[in-house]
Amino acid sequence: MAAGLLIGTFERQLDAKGRLALPSDLRRLLGDDCYLVRGEARCVDVVPAADFERQVDELMAAVRQGDRTMNERRAVAGSATHVILDKQGRVTIDERLRNYAGLNLGDSLVVAGNLDRVEIWSVERHERIDAAGTERLAGDE
Repeated sequence: MAAGLLIGTFERQLDAKGRLALPSDLRRLLGDDCYLVRGEARCVDVVPAADFERQVDELMAAVRQGDRTMNERRAVAGSATHVILDKQGRVTIDERLRNYAGLNLGDSLVVAGNLDRVEIWSVERHERIDAAGTERLAGDE
């Protein structure tokens, strides 16, 4: 990953063509290209290219060693999309990833930094995930 942490929470709009403008603070750290992939809890992860490629190398080694399954490898490879940010800092989220994360054309979305990656969420799902994490940090769980 480029120097710096991917942090902050931003509300953005998904346009009618499935494009999303990433916040400039995050774009600067992501670089010109990155990967979109299924994230945990049904979000879309935006991973810097070098980080994703390193993670893929680690996954392939784990499959060879029997620590991960070929099905996990297939799921990662099948969901990943290499994207190059356009001049407006937008990425296009393909239909498969939008369906996985419950993202609809024209909707407001949450773009949230998660230290080494960016996550794209539906507003409702992000509210639930954020509340659960906040309760746990506060000791209210």
